[in-house]
Amino acid sequence: MKILALESSAVAASAALCEDERLLAQSFQNNGLTHSVTLMPMAEGVLRECGVSLKEVDVIAVAAGPGSFTGLRIGVAAAKGLAWAGDIPCAGVSTLEAMAWTVAHMGGELCPVMDARRHQVYNARFRCEEGRPVRLTGDRAISLEELAAELKNCTMPQILVGDGAQLCYNDWKERGLGGTLAPEHLRFQSAWGVARAALELARAGQLTDAAGLTPAYHRLSQAERERLAREQGTTGQTHPKTI
Repeated sequence: MKILALESSAVAASAALCEDERLLAQSFQNNGLTHSVTLMPMAEGVLRECGVSLKEVDVIAVAAGPGSFTGLRIGVAAAKGLAWAGDIPCAGVSTLEAMAWTVAHMGGELCPVMDARRHQVYNARFRCEEGRPVRLTGDRAISLEELAAELKNCTMPQILVGDGAQLCYNDWKERGLGGTLAPEHLRFQSAWGVARAALELARAGQLTDAAGLTPAYHRLSQAERERLAREQGTTGQTHPKTI
């Protein structure tokens, strides 16, 4: 099964072509350039360099969230465009689960974290079992304080991965908690992890089509939060919290 995977959920962006568990090619950039400029050329490049046409791809996979609102929209829009062109099934993958796959060989417990600003991180926790990540929690937006409290009495080694890894590591150090940073070359989100997580979705029969592919933001955007704050100030009413 050939999977073309896209990752644009944070500062780094990448595209990868995989055949089942095997990585055929990957293009990765962490230089701050706009994903709308870099992502599609990277996807086209890995296909071209492997001599694979789009019609030979079985699944289009994308990191669907959580992550940067703009980055997720760019990635999902690119995946939709590629999938619609060839009527190709899609996989919208948890960004956090994709990160867990990149370090699932290291053992212990995995703690993918993405900087969500406002003293929060996007996080999910996993346990390594025979080189595979097994979920301990769902994807969530959680404060640094809440995450530290949750792990205070945990005896298993915690491996931090993601663009929020250094942030959490520093916070835990101040609180007297231990943690290990994933190696630099494995720390950031990558399209290979997206492809590997997508393979599991395909095997479980959980793919969708281009129309059904949507981002999973996990909390309101800043603009939406500001709008709700203005409405609450005007009406005195409260609104349900969305994460």
